[in-house]
Amino acid sequence: MKNHWKTFKQAILEGRVLSLPSLGVQDDLDREVWDEKDQLKPEIREKLLEIAKDFWENQDLDDVKIKDIIFTGSLANYNWSKFSDIDLHIVIDYSDVNKDEELVRKYFNSIKSAWNRDHDIRIKDYEVEIYVQDYLEPHIATGIYSVQDDKWIKKPSKFNPEIDYNCVTIKANCLMDEVDEVQKDFDDNEYDLAHKKTISLKEKIRNMRKSGLETGGAFSVENLAFKVLRRNGYLKKLNDLKLMSYDKIQSIEEIATNPED
Repeated sequence: MKNHWKTFKQAILEGRVLSLPSLGVQDDLDREVWDEKDQLKPEIREKLLEIAKDFWENQDLDDVKIKDIIFTGSLANYNWSKFSDIDLHIVIDYSDVNKDEELVRKYFNSIKSAWNRDHDIRIKDYEVEIYVQDYLEPHIATGIYSVQDDKWIKKPSKFNPEIDYNCVTIKANCLMDEVDEVQKDFDDNEYDLAHKKTISLKEKIRNMRKSGLETGGAFSVENLAFKVLRRNGYLKKLNDLKLMSYDKIQSIEEIATNPED
């Protein structure tokens, strides 16, 4: 614990606010979202249904049936915080869109990323994020609520997890160091190198989180380190570096000319 606080204090001095206390468990569900019977508040449910259906109507996939619309993530559990968002999943059968399900997955990931980037919809000050999920996709969560059917698919139970804050801090700081290295490459005009590193690092973080969820669940070191990077802006920084380095690679700089020539 002593080492943890030393690392944490150093992170604060470096401007890396880790927000570790927000990774713990609350005494109750967020009553701004859930009623006293642990049901989704009617006005919130209606709004989420409207958002999901508006999103889906824009996809021009009338022949593809929505199997469910679910609410999951930390706000459907006891580990919510001010940093949480509303994870709204539209559940379909990918094969109804195309037999190449990997192609469908990539397509919807691109669509949802653009939608989430272009919209800033907030309910009770929580950002709404949409994801299109295949009905066969393993979904590791201890809280899943069907917005469509207005009932819990998997109701969360409160418990006190043992969180290794020291390991979370170390892992998060190591990943932030890697992002900062990419920033240095970009600042040094090493755009090809920076772009390659962003792709590799994004894949590394994605696989790290997936592995953590599969083996240790929501409170695994890997998943909590991912949450730290998302909350303190380092994931956004990494994504911005990927886009900016690509733009620089594809650009041709204007050559300054002497007006007297």
